[in-house]
Amino acid sequence: MVHKIIGWSVVGAVVVLSVATAFAADATATKSPKPKPTPNAAVVSCVASAVSTREAALDSAIGTYTQAVQSAYSTRASALATAYGSSTTAGIRSGIKAAWSAFGLSAKTASKTWKTSQKNAWSAFSTASKACKPTTDVSDTSNASTEVSGN
Repeated sequence: MVHKIIGWSVVGAVVVLSVATAFAADATATKSPKPKPTPNAAVVSCVASAVSTREAALDSAIGTYTQAVQSAYSTRASALATAYGSSTTAGIRSGIKAAWSAFGLSAKTASKTWKTSQKNAWSAFSTASKACKPTTDVSDTSNASTEVSGN
């Protein structure tokens, strides 16, 4: 009887070790990820064209914006120099006020124009991109929030 108990204990221990080893081997086995399908060349080309058009529009718009802001600063500098060339305190104060007012208006207009141009470029891109019917793997619309704000 003792021999049977010991025999079955040994068999049980072997089974338990075999099962544990099998599970351990399965847990450490690396599963290779499913390869992503190659994107459709026509879709990629279509999206690339839409991106190129968007980027050209944004490049032009930011150039216009920076020129307008630079002009606003140059104009302000000239107006302030004129203001401080006045011979009266009232003339200086009036010139300073006018210089800063004109600067604020110019900067605000430049910012508004940039934001409108930016919105239009992204809107046109969205329309063109949707026509391509891209997968999320080949679209970059999620990056729109990283755009320059122009404030």
